[in-house]
Amino acid sequence: MIIDAYNTTQDVRGRSDYLTGVRKGEAPPPYTPFEPRRILDRMDAAGVDMAMVCSLAQRIENDFISSLVATHPDRFFGFGQVLPQADDALEEIDRMADAGLVGLKLHPSLHGYHVADHGLLDPLFEACARRGLMVLINALDDSFCAPLSIEEIARDHPQVPTIIAHMGAVWNVPEAIIVAERQPHVYLETSATLMSDVKRAYARLGPEKILLGSEWPGSDFDLERMKIAKAIPDDKDRALVEGGNMARLLGITE
Repeated sequence: MIIDAYNTTQDVRGRSDYLTGVRKGEAPPPYTPFEPRRILDRMDAAGVDMAMVCSLAQRIENDFISSLVATHPDRFFGFGQVLPQADDALEEIDRMADAGLVGLKLHPSLHGYHVADHGLLDPLFEACARRGLMVLINALDDSFCAPLSIEEIARDHPQVPTIIAHMGAVWNVPEAIIVAERQPHVYLETSATLMSDVKRAYARLGPEKILLGSEWPGSDFDLERMKIAKAIPDDKDRALVEGGNMARLLGITE
């Protein structure tokens, strides 16, 4: 199976220029519900069997993500989000898990906290351990969630598979590789990374700690699969990166 570890879908775009793509002074497009065919067609074109979906961090849409997964359970698996500072954060994690989501996405820089804040994040990781959820942390060259800071939290929660999104690209990739090497339960996701970074991680870690990710629609599934094919030429190793590792984390057996 080809399983993509990180992609975004957004049902409500709101007024953000970043999300709507309109020019200054133009009105945002009228609201239209997200059409799953958009992502499914691109998955089919690239031979991707399943894909993780989560909301962009600008807006938390756990109900939308869980409904998308419920409608297409053979194609999507979902990660929800919470604001760790919110009084109901732990209750929301339980609600997400009850709705069928399998992981928690954290975006410290956009949601205003540091990833090494034990007071905020230890309770969340404990809740994820209790509910059997993974954690993905957006770590795109960001001082709020540098890989060594992620390790500060993750090492105390070895029962929670923890994914460093984007491998800490661009400048923090070496740290991310070190953390994944030291912590058996930490994995590196490849979207927005250079092919040379994937090669570097593969040479240091082997294939077992690397997860194919596209972060569609920012990139596309076929482009990311091409990058992985060039970085990891061995068929068996590439099969782990492109799906075998995530299938194991999800408890999927072909």
